[in-house]
Amino acid sequence: MSNSFNAILTLGRDAELKYTPSNMAILSFTAANNIGYGDKKQTMWIRCSIFGKRAEGNLKDYLTKGTQVFVTGELSAREYTGKDGTNKTSLELNLREIELMGGHKQQDGQQSSKPAPKQDDFDDDIPF
Repeated sequence: MSNSFNAILTLGRDAELKYTPSNMAILSFTAANNIGYGDKKQTMWIRCSIFGKRAEGNLKDYLTKGTQVFVTGELSAREYTGKDGTNKTSLELNLREIELMGGHKQQDGQQSSKPAPKQDDFDDDIPF
């Protein structure tokens, strides 16, 4: 594969499971990747998606706001016109692999004790 992107990302909101009209499952979430350092530090937001049977399992229960994940997938940029009429670019990642990096802080500041699933808990079928 010529386009491969790897990163540790932090989810900005809980993952959402939706279905296409042809009944294919899509699990998606938006996550942040901090780049640079000091006063040059920026946050890059990436929309991540998992398709098919892999999206339908219990992974959604673990992909909650604040969770850190290690992801590998194919990165693409999509241009669109924003509500204010300006041209914008959205980064989108079609996930091949995802690994939970452990617990995350809940809104009350406590560490989550929900155990992370093992990679073997997810179906490896890729829909394409």
